[in-house]
Amino acid sequence: MIFESLPTTPRSEELLDKAFSRAARSGRAKSGHEAQESMLQTASSILSDNLENVVTEWPDFGTVDPFYYELADAIVDVDELRQSLSEVTWASRQIAEIRSEYLSKMRKTDKDTARKHRKQAFARMADIMDEIEDDLLQIGEARDSLKGLPDIRPDEPAIVVAGYPNVGKSSFVNHVTRASNEIARYPFTTKGVQIGHFERDRIRYQIIDTPGLLDRPEEDRNDIEKQAVSALEHLADAALFVVDASGDCGYPLDAQLELRDAVEARFAERDVPVLTVCNKSDRSTDVEADYYMSVENEEGVEEVLTASVDAVAWSPDIPPSRQE
Repeated sequence: MIFESLPTTPRSEELLDKAFSRAARSGRAKSGHEAQESMLQTASSILSDNLENVVTEWPDFGTVDPFYYELADAIVDVDELRQSLSEVTWASRQIAEIRSEYLSKMRKTDKDTARKHRKQAFARMADIMDEIEDDLLQIGEARDSLKGLPDIRPDEPAIVVAGYPNVGKSSFVNHVTRASNEIARYPFTTKGVQIGHFERDRIRYQIIDTPGLLDRPEEDRNDIEKQAVSALEHLADAALFVVDASGDCGYPLDAQLELRDAVEARFAERDVPVLTVCNKSDRSTDVEADYYMSVENEEGVEEVLTASVDAVAWSPDIPPSRQE
């Protein structure tokens, strides 16, 4: 997962303390001009290099998969994050320019004047660090929010499971993935997102149930949840909409079908096939569906899984064989 390895973002005060304390140590080991130049080199390098590292550790949002872009944007506002990263890049370059400017001045003066120049350079560096204090805090908060996202992989085929609560979505995911499923947390849901995996013909498929997102009408979702659904549209290669015709789930069938139609319309924008699956078919099949199953009785489950794989129609990228 692209945000998983992001390092902790240092605070401005933390970096200044580190830079100036190490500069003081380096200065004590030398004398005259050499001491002042060493202090300036040390402090500026620590600040400039650390700020540059803050930026380069982040992925290029211009090239990340649309799923992760939309997911990140739903949580942290990518435009604001990119602006903060840009400010930190500016600060890194400014500090490097200050180093060059004052090293040149120091070489043309006596040691007392060199000391004054070094102090002036330190003051300007501190001002720059003050300017980006809020940017570093925002980057750090974004890192903390994104680091814990569940490990969903856009390069693997994904089947999204939708439908009202209690229709049997989680039971289905549990059944077809056996012990390979996990519960992860999205920052914009109150319940854990269930992510399972199964293999067919040596291809690993992800199957994802997103309670709190695709289990209620569009108008009941807030803006962040709507954007999260948009991210799922980028991810999904196929979707299963599970209905319960028996009504045991607590939601009338017409409401379930209305939600199904809305999900179909959303996913149709990206040509994602949506299969309607009637679960609890041992109790009722009084609905027009693509497939019928009873997870509880283990009836029709394998047919539904096979149909979902067929709907995905995944073709792995295999390089052409070398011509003899």
